[in-house]
Amino acid sequence: MKKVIVLGATSAIAQATVRLLAARGASLYLVGRNAANLEAVAQDASTRGAQKVEFRALDLNDCEAHASLVERAWQALGGLDGAVLAHGVLGDQTESQRSWAAAEVVLRTNFLSAASLLTELANRFEAQKAGTLVVISSVAGDRGRQSNYVYGASKGALTVFLQGLRNRLAKSGVAVVTVKPGFVDTPMTAHVPKNKLFASPEQVARGLLKAADGRKNEVYVPGFWALIMLIIKSIPEPVFKRLKL
Repeated sequence: MKKVIVLGATSAIAQATVRLLAARGASLYLVGRNAANLEAVAQDASTRGAQKVEFRALDLNDCEAHASLVERAWQALGGLDGAVLAHGVLGDQTESQRSWAAAEVVLRTNFLSAASLLTELANRFEAQKAGTLVVISSVAGDRGRQSNYVYGASKGALTVFLQGLRNRLAKSGVAVVTVKPGFVDTPMTAHVPKNKLFASPEQVARGLLKAADGRKNEVYVPGFWALIMLIIKSIPEPVFKRLKL
């Protein structure tokens, strides 16, 4: 990926990914909500060796703005051959249970806005018969659990959307890479007690780019989550529904 749009560029994982892409000399178009933070990420990327860096502050829940956003990025970099979708919210499960408005924010941010952006990008990549779409989903989407089923549903829907998109775009030479992190030590999980299962944003970023370079389909980052989720998915439903997970 040499000309890359990074969506949600101020998130911890995205910033770590941007640093790695910059060191490779990639040209970058960065998108995030906070203009000041976004400018800082852009300046850091330039310092680290990015060929070109442009940025735009935008609330990515504004799906009506996605077509013009992708067009701007395309013009700014002289085309795109890569996209990293890293925006999302964890939400509060208890609040989402009480309030549909709270649940809708999680679903809209993590799934609907991502699906809208992917539709715009996929159509362009399909037309040029090249490109790599890298999307951060989550292990939470592999099976619904009482502790985070709204967040899990948003990521599960995203994973299924990506599976269909991958199937559609395979004949056009476009790679669709689903990255499934487990627990990551970021500001979004600052309130969660840490343990040995937590990965760093840098660890996830390295796994993300390795998967993109290899044009993988779905990867768990770190890899041990593949075994953990296989076990969780294998628990029979009559047993699973009695567990507190």
